Amino acid sequence: MPIFVYVFGIAPLLATTYSLFVVGTTSLVGSVNHLWKRRVDLRTTVAFAFPSFVSVYLSRRFLMPALPDPLFRFGNVVLAKNEAILFFFAFVMIMAARAMIRNQRPEQGEASVRRFDDGRPRYGSLALDGLAVGLLTGTIGAGGGFLIVPMLVLLAGLPIHRAVATSVLIIAVNSFVGLLGDLQHTALDWNFLFPFTGLSIGGIFLGMYLARFVAPDQLKKGFGWFVLAVAGFIVLKELL
Repeated sequence: MPIFVYVFGIAPLLATTYSLFVVGTTSLVGSVNHLWKRRVDLRTTVAFAFPSFVSVYLSRRFLMPALPDPLFRFGNVVLAKNEAILFFFAFVMIMAARAMIRNQRPEQGEASVRRFDDGRPRYGSLALDGLAVGLLTGTIGAGGGFLIVPMLVLLAGLPIHRAVATSVLIIAVNSFVGLLGDLQHTALDWNFLFPFTGLSIGGIFLGMYLARFVAPDQLKKGFGWFVLAVAGFIVLKELL
């Protein structure tokens, strides 16, 4: 989304729509491999995803178009709708960066949750978390993987590798459901979007190749610092 806004000069609200398509398509490509290797927990996917689908569709179809512009006005202080989207996106990026930089392993929480719940997934909590992630996806066009993975580990008791695989499928479908809500009132430049998405998919395979030469913890923390730097750039850009 920041690339669409700051490199290509696309309005933030439309950039979130473009982001949904790119994120959905690239995640779908990644989920095919996970499905083939049977890493995806389909029962948990349904429990988490259905309320998430409803939330993301309603937020894109009704909430985002209904938000006033400017969103906030107090005296000489005016917060435009597009600026609010970027600030919220930066906040989410900071939280994601914090989760990636911190040296915590979700597997440690899995055992305690299993002992507390006797191994039974907390489907009610999963559904509520799905609603929240759907709202997040619908608002800023991001997949919310940094929220989905810990919840699948802690609430569904999934091993980390199955949680990651399951989250990719949820993100893919979530993004396309959100895009469906947008297509009813937004025109997209497919001549721009298709080549960009093609390059993004190519980046998946390049990343999978390069990841073999970098330790997972170093890759995670390095990307966390990169995300934090981008979030800081967004905040400074909008304030100045």
